Amino acid sequence: MQKDKRKVIVELRHELHRYPDLSMREEGTMDILIRFLRRHTSFEIKRKKNWFYAVRQGRDQARRIAFRADMDALPIEEAPGLPYASCREGVSHKCGHDGHCAVLCGLALELDSMETGKTVYLIFQPGEETGEGAVICKEIIREEGIQEIYAFHNLPGYQEGAVVYRQGLTQPASEGLKITLTGKASHASAPEEGCNPAVALSRTVLFSSDLAGRPSEEMRLCTVTGMRLGTGDFGISPGTGEVCFTLRAEREADMDSLEKEIVSYAAAQAREFGLTMETSLHDRFPETHNHDVSLSHVLEAAAGLHLATLPMPKLWRASEDFGYYLKECEGAMFYIGAGEDWPALHTVNYDFNDNIIEEAVDLFCALVQEQP
Repeated sequence: MQKDKRKVIVELRHELHRYPDLSMREEGTMDILIRFLRRHTSFEIKRKKNWFYAVRQGRDQARRIAFRADMDALPIEEAPGLPYASCREGVSHKCGHDGHCAVLCGLALELDSMETGKTVYLIFQPGEETGEGAVICKEIIREEGIQEIYAFHNLPGYQEGAVVYRQGLTQPASEGLKITLTGKASHASAPEEGCNPAVALSRTVLFSSDLAGRPSEEMRLCTVTGMRLGTGDFGISPGTGEVCFTLRAEREADMDSLEKEIVSYAAAQAREFGLTMETSLHDRFPETHNHDVSLSHVLEAAAGLHLATLPMPKLWRASEDFGYYLKECEGAMFYIGAGEDWPALHTVNYDFNDNIIEEAVDLFCALVQEQP
């Protein structure tokens, strides 16, 4: 990647960082990206309701390849002192999606000066953090006849610029489960006159812990992410409470089984204590399972660029909605190390490492050129 192009892409990344948008509200981010692509490239822009893609047509009957970047930021405060700090209070790019989008724009710059017969799609997706975006965007795979798709995520804790990968299952399925139990409030001095859901909620939490801890060859997690019961007022025995779990499993079917067992147990508790129960599901993610041939293309491209490659011994437990695309066509999700001591994702001190932009762009370019 030429120095002048790299400079432009880094400046774009910093602009995206200044103006972050939360999931499914990325209109401002879209405007910045579309302006950039129209000004600097010949890619055709196809704008949808809350996402867009850019396309460069290849020869008739040419292979169709796509690359995805996520656009959303997180509800996390910016650390002080960053020269291009977020202008939006309580919102910042603490997962590096600004960098992912900048890399895709860098790919567009490079492809504009390259000869390639393939038709290339650049998908700028909303709502990755909540699992909502890929469900919408995946339809482009069938509509446009896309044959393969790739994405990367920056990954602290690994050598800067190294390509980190995993065969097959690379990230698990997950979903949020909320259980609300409702009884009857009463004076704290007469709890027998009410129906407090505290014991039922507590038993459900303990059951979820035991359930996830049962011996299994595959990973299963039930993480309590929130509990609410009463106000803490010492004169009131509360009548309503809720507990929120994040369920994770290597496959959606296993996750669904976890959900069914927890909900069934909570329902039994509700019946025992005379409570009513409501449940709701949130932020559902499928497992992300790489296709062997596509991952081999990634590794071949990395070798051609003399990039270090590091196998990931265990799946990355964070979920990723890129798995929706991989159910529609061949493809692979891989990672580029941000540095062994780089601040962790989703933390206040994290910022995307601009030093890995060039490796990511070059690798995507190589994937465009890899197969006829």
